[in-house]
Amino acid sequence: MKLRKIGILVIVAIIATSVLFALNGCKKDDGDSLQRVLDSGEFVVVGSGGYPPFNYTDENSNVVGFDVDVGAEIAERLGVELSYVTSDWDGLVEGLKSKRYDGILGSMAITPDRLAQVSFSEPYYYSGAQLFIQKGSGITSPDDMEGKNIAVATGTNFVQDVATLGAEASLYLDDNATLSELVSGRVDGVITDRLVGLNAINELNASDSIEICGEILRYEVMGIAFHKEDLTLKAEVDKILAEMRADGSLTEISERWFDGQDITAN
Repeated sequence: MKLRKIGILVIVAIIATSVLFALNGCKKDDGDSLQRVLDSGEFVVVGSGGYPPFNYTDENSNVVGFDVDVGAEIAERLGVELSYVTSDWDGLVEGLKSKRYDGILGSMAITPDRLAQVSFSEPYYYSGAQLFIQKGSGITSPDDMEGKNIAVATGTNFVQDVATLGAEASLYLDDNATLSELVSGRVDGVITDRLVGLNAINELNASDSIEICGEILRYEVMGIAFHKEDLTLKAEVDKILAEMRADGSLTEISERWFDGQDITAN
């Protein structure tokens, strides 16, 4: 499994994101947000907890995954403990704006709509939206999905992909539910992150019943979201991410979770 190189549209998106980063930098920090985290001894981040292999609950009720390991490495370099909590995806941004967390580290794509509400770190990995279908369905292309029912996690950008295909969206709490619905035949397809879907096929032993349909629908650039006022914390995390990229630790975490693949490289 190997994702294609990021295309010109993603490069444009990153440039636009950089401009918005600069605009965000004009805002006044509400106190010293980095010092707040250092004083508390915890870096509190949130994800949905239902997005394997990025963040999910294992058999011992621990939240694990690529996002969690990235957060743990950041926390260690900050000199604090990681506190990884979970909440419903569609409430994460509002929770961050209410300052219930220091950041959202849950595979959140950087988009203009989200940048209007929160700030983002530099990208820490790259992926894309992918359509999954049942084998033997007769569907041969995403273009065949017009008028059909596609399951997506509520509050995600994948809802827009469903609309683009002219299909009807069925909303579920997370992708554990969407892909289970596809296996059972209660929906015609699922749109989710390509890596999440491929992982789920393996976990559900569903390689005989679920397959990829077509190419990646849309590339996404993932960042860690911060409250707009938390400038010193964001700046320090950006510095740490750059160090992790330079010393290979970000790649090592990716290869650990994705069978030797580096999803952090663009």
